[in-house]
Amino acid sequence: MSDGEISIEGGESSSVQENVPEGVVLNPHAQVCLQQLLRVWLGFERDLSKVPLLRRIDLGTFTVEDHQVFLRNIRQQVIEGSRWIARTASSFDRNHSEIRSTIISHAVDEHRDYQMLEKDYVASGGRLEDILNMERNVGSEALHGFLMHRSSLPNPIDLLGAMWIIEGLGEKMAHSWAERIQELTGLSEESTRFMTYHGHNDSEHMQRFYATLDRVCNNEESITSIVKTAKVVARLYRLQLEEIEYDIQ
Repeated sequence: MSDGEISIEGGESSSVQENVPEGVVLNPHAQVCLQQLLRVWLGFERDLSKVPLLRRIDLGTFTVEDHQVFLRNIRQQVIEGSRWIARTASSFDRNHSEIRSTIISHAVDEHRDYQMLEKDYVASGGRLEDILNMERNVGSEALHGFLMHRSSLPNPIDLLGAMWIIEGLGEKMAHSWAERIQELTGLSEESTRFMTYHGHNDSEHMQRFYATLDRVCNNEESITSIVKTAKVVARLYRLQLEEIEYDIQ
């Protein structure tokens, strides 16, 4: 198999370049990195399908209570998202000023998303004080700790791997989740605005991802670090959803 192609078990090989937006061309190292990231994503997607709360979406047994539980448990991760993104930007030196500017713009886009999530919770029948008082669950603690650690290191290009997983959820799954949740629960669009918003807007964020990947992924070491971080974040994000706490704190 040549660089720039990925072979999916049970299917045909496809060009990595087909997975990037029109007009974006990746250098050879970035193509190899994306090939490996695609494999990580496929494993992550498969693992998510086994998480009990998300499996209920597939089985058609997802309830309004499940939706409220989901929102309560991911709010802290959403709040912390803009923090580690901003920390990442501050950790790039003057030789990476263009990348720093891109990341700052991303942090601006994300830093009030939790307010949209809170409105969804209230619209689905939850009490605002319940979601405001919810602490990070075990998985969220682990995910936050890892991301803050990596973002504090000099020039943390490996966090492109984190972006690949987290933004990929919005781009590839959030919109379909929103539609299915509305169908199963009878909730209105006012209860799934957070998911719908990310389903529509994370594709733009991924364009930034591809452009930055082409800029910084230029050797074997960068490939290894980006892919490893993607694997860790995929595992910890899954842990966050496995460690869902149902009781209101």
